[in-house]
Amino acid sequence: MKPNSPKKEHYAYSKHGSCSILAAIEPKTGQRLAHVRRQRTKQQFTWFMKNLAQNYPNADKIIVVLDNLNTHTPNAFYEILEAENAEKLANRFEFVYTPKPASWLNIIEIEFSALLRQCLNRRIASINELSKQVMCYFKERIDKKIIINWQFSCESARQNLNKHYKQVNPINIKYKKTN
Repeated sequence: MKPNSPKKEHYAYSKHGSCSILAAIEPKTGQRLAHVRRQRTKQQFTWFMKNLAQNYPNADKIIVVLDNLNTHTPNAFYEILEAENAEKLANRFEFVYTPKPASWLNIIEIEFSALLRQCLNRRIASINELSKQVMCYFKERIDKKIIINWQFSCESARQNLNKHYKQVNPINIKYKKTN
């Protein structure tokens, strides 16, 4: 400190932990599934996907749109489950990964944004309280039958992501924006 200067204090933020929220939405029915966990691990992802598969026992294939987190792969199943069970679980799903600069294509990311604005816009003291708040939020969305009317087409995605397509392969210039 300099002589004759005011005393200065630094704001100290104390982080009391973090956690992971795993969630899924069935767009046309508004059904949602959410889990709050202490960590984001391959084990947590595997148990979530196993739970998701149990919700659709008659489905031949469950299409899941995911971001590119390192835990979001069918390889996680093989690290956690016996090979035979991992294969059965992996065969239940078709994973579609959103491009890294386009997480807005993933409907659950939009839902997380709404969750953040409507529910998580304050400090929550414990993981138990957080879990209670998140589950209450998702239950309310289910009860209100809030569905997703997704109108974004593959062609729109190609136009919006054109600069990334061109970086990968210049022949993709054909996907020009037509506005």
